[in-house]
Amino acid sequence: MTQKSNTPKPTAAEINLLKVLWQIGPATAKQVHAAAYAERPELAYATVLRHLQLMHSKGILKRDESQRSHIYAPVQEQDDMQTNLLKDLIQKVFAGSGKALVMAALRSHVSQEERAEIEQFLGEDKL
Repeated sequence: MTQKSNTPKPTAAEINLLKVLWQIGPATAKQVHAAAYAERPELAYATVLRHLQLMHSKGILKRDESQRSHIYAPVQEQDDMQTNLLKDLIQKVFAGSGKALVMAALRSHVSQEERAEIEQFLGEDKL
């Protein structure tokens, strides 16, 4: 894993910007704003820039300052971040039980199609 254990957890707004960066790759604030603007037209460029700067200072993003327009990129890969956030959620909300998390998700947040995919995955995962 490429994650540092002391990397702070991103806020909801920061996760939205991380999703954009994971989708488009390393980018300038202008490029991130343009990509985010498609889904959230109320989002101001200055807000995006400020969030990117804060995320860099927190260690969530790295920044290439070799060009006039700084290039931002996530410190962690998407899978690593998701895994770490999920571990944190399981500890805090489900008393450390992955089974409790899965059962809660299966009760209300999984479509029939997703359920079939999960069953197929579990069937293939027999040791």
